[in-house]
Amino acid sequence: MFKPARMKKLRIITLDRYADSAVRSLQEEALVQIEDISERIQQDAEWKQILKPSSASPFTGKISSLLMKTSGTVDFLKSMARKEKGILPLVKGFINPPPIEKVEVEALDAQELIQKAEKILGEVESQTNPKEEKINQLDLRKAELENALKVAENLINFDVDLGLLEESDYVSFISGKISSESFDKFLEDSKDITDEIVIFDQDSELKGFKTLIIVTLQKHGETVLSQLRKLEFDKFEFSGLSGKPPEIIQKAKSELESINTERESVLNDLADISDKWLKQLRGLKEELEIEKQRNEIFSSFGETENTVMFEGWVPEKNLDKTLKIIEESTDGHSIVDVTDPDVENDNIPIKLDNPRFAKPYEMFVHMYSPPTYREVDPTILMAIVFPFFFGFCLTEAGYGIVDALIGYLIYRGLGRNSKTMANMGLIMVACGVWAVILGLVTNSFIGDFIPRFIWGDTNLALPTTISSINSFAHPENILIIALIIGIIHLNIGLLIGAYNNIVRGETSEALGTQIVWFVLEAGVVLLAAGYLLGMGALLYSGIGVLILSVIMLVYFNGFFGIMDLSGFLGNVLSYARLLALCLSTGGIAMTVNILSGICADMIPIIGIIIAPIVFIGGQIANMAFQTLGAFINALRLHYVEFFAQFYIGGSQKFKAFRAKRKFTEIGGK
Repeated sequence: MFKPARMKKLRIITLDRYADSAVRSLQEEALVQIEDISERIQQDAEWKQILKPSSASPFTGKISSLLMKTSGTVDFLKSMARKEKGILPLVKGFINPPPIEKVEVEALDAQELIQKAEKILGEVESQTNPKEEKINQLDLRKAELENALKVAENLINFDVDLGLLEESDYVSFISGKISSESFDKFLEDSKDITDEIVIFDQDSELKGFKTLIIVTLQKHGETVLSQLRKLEFDKFEFSGLSGKPPEIIQKAKSELESINTERESVLNDLADISDKWLKQLRGLKEELEIEKQRNEIFSSFGETENTVMFEGWVPEKNLDKTLKIIEESTDGHSIVDVTDPDVENDNIPIKLDNPRFAKPYEMFVHMYSPPTYREVDPTILMAIVFPFFFGFCLTEAGYGIVDALIGYLIYRGLGRNSKTMANMGLIMVACGVWAVILGLVTNSFIGDFIPRFIWGDTNLALPTTISSINSFAHPENILIIALIIGIIHLNIGLLIGAYNNIVRGETSEALGTQIVWFVLEAGVVLLAAGYLLGMGALLYSGIGVLILSVIMLVYFNGFFGIMDLSGFLGNVLSYARLLALCLSTGGIAMTVNILSGICADMIPIIGIIIAPIVFIGGQIANMAFQTLGAFINALRLHYVEFFAQFYIGGSQKFKAFRAKRKFTEIGGK
């Protein structure tokens, strides 16, 4: 429980005809982490004489190709699926998302799965390809009509048939938009180019711009256009247009309406196809992913002419089940060698083994780094202390209730389909509960909301308040509590660190890194007791113990060990942040209450409207900011102050070879 799960090392040898069955069974049960031994075979001369590296299944390439094709089809159909619009479906999806409907599938070998995938993809593509092609055609025509509409609207003041402006062998027509300033410059520049040019201009609907139609000889066309480009000329493309601008506008708008109607009809057809096939295709995609993983794992094995060998790690408590699975999947044609790990040389994967209440907090330990195989797993301690630290930083009952409710909604909503979100929801509930408890005993419920707005007397306190730790009256006591908690927390870390070092046989490291601080603390306690009680014996004993601690620091760490005194003191004082965040939360909440009251009392008529807006907006902003701050600082006190006393980490996380089934299940499993 306070250590990572005990692991066993497996070496499995079986006949090649049973290898696929064994791998399939292990993948579905997700009990074993399979190691890659191919590199060892190539580098170890003794192994190289017996084994050769295996290769991935010959079906891997085809499976990968079908997976890419299926993924693209799934993405396309997801984009075509009907979606509810508005904020209500979004909120509903957060609070009560529909459970994922799983597709029941058969256990197929690679060839059978390939045939199944090709058949399904063929049927789907026969329905989607014509629709997709039609959409592309409509979009292309829509773009042409929108360009025609844009050109015609810009040339609306020119009474000319645009069909007459087509390029010819002798005449070049240029039309577009230009700023008035640039137009004047162009008129001057055009005189230097040629006098065989006619320029028609009209004021554009955009102020400060002109719309031009320029007619010149073909031989001057490129020169004129080049000069216009230098002046940021927006050229119109009217190739293929015929008729006067009003006629083109009317025709384009009519055809665009028709296209939009037809496009909507095609999209509805694709939505129907999505409704019919998306669920099955998601399942097929998952099957292909699992099959691809299974085919690729063979490249981690070693083989002879008729046998296959692979190695892996399994938690000790799953050993019997794993051996039974291997025995059954190979019809007894297998040899399994089970050994204990070599803690000095093996790269042992770490699987955290904690009671149910602490499981959500394993993510925090993995975020930092999994512990080494022989050191203490701090997850249980973190599960107990982290929510308390969060609550201490927030110390606000009103905000705590909201945080706990949000956590519950996440757990019951998004957590239904996501283990990570479920864990975050549970963590938020625990954090919110502690914030409520500590807020009630320190007289903070949305600042001084109840005394100020309900009782009408800010000198009163909540009936649940412990007067000596009233955050508005005795912050110094809360500071003392925070520092005492910090010292206890650090000492727990030092105890764990000393234990870890002694277990590894590094007693001198334990004495110089952890135990020395206990000696120092004992000296401080004796010195303080002697001073307060007026007992000279205790006073001198304290001085002697303090001198001993300094000697230990220098002996085990050199003269620079004295510098560690400031570091240790800094770690203790870091816990003062518990007080700082505690007071800032209640203080800002109280300030918002005061501002709301001022708005209501001092602003005539509209003050009664402004006050609730100030109150709700201010409290929501404060709650969001302080909740984030409490979370970050509670995590920091563990990662920076607590873990620094004992934690080594750096191990690899145990990753079982597993079939990740989110959308499928085998035979109702």
